[in-house]
Amino acid sequence: MDHAHLKILLTIFVIGQAQAIMFYLEPSNHKCLKEEVHANVLVTGEYEVSEALGQKTDYVIQDSKGHILSQKDDIPHGKLLKFSFVTETYDTFEICFISHVPNHQRGVRQEVMLVMKRGIEAKSYEGIGEAAKLKPVEVELKRLEDLSEAIVQDFARMRKNEEEMRDTNEATNTRVLYFSLFSICIVFGLSTWQLFYFRRFFRMKKLIE
Repeated sequence: MDHAHLKILLTIFVIGQAQAIMFYLEPSNHKCLKEEVHANVLVTGEYEVSEALGQKTDYVIQDSKGHILSQKDDIPHGKLLKFSFVTETYDTFEICFISHVPNHQRGVRQEVMLVMKRGIEAKSYEGIGEAAKLKPVEVELKRLEDLSEAIVQDFARMRKNEEEMRDTNEATNTRVLYFSLFSICIVFGLSTWQLFYFRRFFRMKKLIE
């Protein structure tokens, strides 16, 4: 693989790791987003909620078992805030924004901006370079090395998933085959029983010899 193809592949991989979205949060309501992440992956994010006088907004991130990974009540509106956590197992985590409006007040819709990064894109290579006293070229090489390793790991996971799906399909096909053979035997047995039953019935009625 030449340098140009590797650069394109790495770019596609980077785009797949970062997600930026904007949505509206209705008053006295909540909005949740779900994301699947592999084990031991760093996830970072930035979010901002638009101004709404008198309203409060909370956010919480939790896994499928209800464990809270990050949480903040009464988010300061109009400010860019950050969060980060590391996943322990392959799981689906959910990030929710909750709007609270006083009973005596008419609420307004708020705009939420959310940027999430995971894996390599979540790492601060500038900080790593400063700590290790690396040159900019060395930092970039370190980043490309980590990207290449992450791509290899992703391909390995894809291959493993493909093997598991193939094994499942083969097992399903085998069960379907056995069930089909069993059904054929049952149908053949019932047909044979019906044939002897009707022959005996007709002989008793002296309709056949």
